[in-house]
Amino acid sequence: MNPIRAALGLPIAVALAMSAPATAASPRQIIAEAAFRTRDKPVALAQLADAENIAAAQLVRDPANREARLLRAMAIGYRAKLKHSRRDALAARAQFEELAAADPRDAEAAGAVGTWHLDAVVDLGGMVAGMAIGAKKPIGLAQMDRAVALGGKRAFYAGLAALLRLAIDPDDARGRSLAQFASTAPAPELLDRQMQSSVIAVLAALKSGEAKRAGKLARQSLPFGRLNR
Repeated sequence: MNPIRAALGLPIAVALAMSAPATAASPRQIIAEAAFRTRDKPVALAQLADAENIAAAQLVRDPANREARLLRAMAIGYRAKLKHSRRDALAARAQFEELAAADPRDAEAAGAVGTWHLDAVVDLGGMVAGMAIGAKKPIGLAQMDRAVALGGKRAFYAGLAALLRLAIDPDDARGRSLAQFASTAPAPELLDRQMQSSVIAVLAALKSGEAKRAGKLARQSLPFGRLNR
């Protein structure tokens, strides 16, 4: 497997796009379509390019637009994941870390950093992910725990953290606990319900003693998890 395959954007922000208000051609909607619905890699890359261009144009008009910075970084990071670009992966990580440092109370930014690290470990394993792009499982786990703490009681944050943990290790006790919480937590938005559905399926596999299938389901539930590559 190419070691840069794990380089990623912002699963947490991309996923949140699915519950964002409908607006024509918004970067969030475009990236959400690419990450969760598109099955063809060239189509997904074209969608990411569109999203990046829109966000970049917004930043020209308003350089302080935090939302546009987040979405542009997300598009760059996902392009890195699909094109195996180490340079883009590191550029996305730097932007995510800057956003998280600028607002330590932002659950989405904390989750951005966390998922950048953990999704690399999902794809490659800890040692190769660390050597290839500097991804570290302990940093990822800590940042996702922070995102869960900051994100309130919604199913989304706990569900995403659970899927990342269980994709790495189906026997992860905290991952199972987070999945159990997310399965019954409030689900006011579409994304919360999607995460609930995913963790319920993973939990069912675990309860049936099918750890390998549970891990596969968790991986497929993450952004681009079902993309034909």
